[in-house]
Amino acid sequence: MYEIIRIDTLEDARLDAYTRLTERELRCVLEPEKGIFIAESLKVIERAVEAGVEPLSFLLGERWLEQILPLLDSLETIEPVPVFVAPMELMEKLTGFSVTRGALAACRRPPLSDAGSFLKSLVDRAGGCPVRVCVLEGIVDHTNVGAIFRSAAALNVDGVLVSPTCCDPLYRRAVRVSMGTVFQVPWTRIGSDARHWPGDGFEALRRAGFASAALALTDDSVSLDDPALAEHERLALFMGTEGEGLCSRTIEESDVTVRIPMAHGVDSLNVAAASAVAFWQLCPHTSNAYHYRPGRYA
Repeated sequence: MYEIIRIDTLEDARLDAYTRLTERELRCVLEPEKGIFIAESLKVIERAVEAGVEPLSFLLGERWLEQILPLLDSLETIEPVPVFVAPMELMEKLTGFSVTRGALAACRRPPLSDAGSFLKSLVDRAGGCPVRVCVLEGIVDHTNVGAIFRSAAALNVDGVLVSPTCCDPLYRRAVRVSMGTVFQVPWTRIGSDARHWPGDGFEALRRAGFASAALALTDDSVSLDDPALAEHERLALFMGTEGEGLCSRTIEESDVTVRIPMAHGVDSLNVAAASAVAFWQLCPHTSNAYHYRPGRYA
């Protein structure tokens, strides 16, 4: 159920989520249950809705209305969802129009489960098949986080855990770069502040039976193609922040340190590129069937 509302100004208070609120205000840190995020582009919006995310409103350029009608017709809501439709010249005044392509949706943030429950759900769903999770420590570039999620979806990672200091996977740019795959790959955050990391993260992983592999350049690191790595039934791959990489404590507490073999004297890759290489090598090339599973957030 939806209601089309045509507008001729961006000063309407009902558009604050799109035009005036900061990412922190949208996230509503002190009251997460009230938090929202912005999805940009028709493809991203479609994937969010398919995953069971609740849309609160839409903001569209006039020429996009016809294309989004099938999605709007599929909405099952008690109250009509407002669909604000603006002339294309008005939409062009929005920052980043060339990227958003004139279709946006304000959506309610889905609740995140604690790390222990999250890992148990992944293991249960795998039904005895190997389970692979990616742990993101302190990554601050939203583009990298979005790219990692896209690789995780494409290369069959079962879930993603993010440290308290890692940037928000539902930040506008992260969602956009992920092409909406952030709604396909299950994820959660380990704790709410830095004191929960890495101790609480390792405790949750060990209780769930996961071995930990830190991607880092150390004297005792093993090659990514070491056959022993693929033999783990449950394996967590740790990816560190840009530049500095993983913190020393994380490396020390991991079961194994792993390096990607490289040529021509190159010693490292961008974290998003490194994640794709690691996922291809260590993730089974068959699915545990979470992709495009409607209602995951319902």
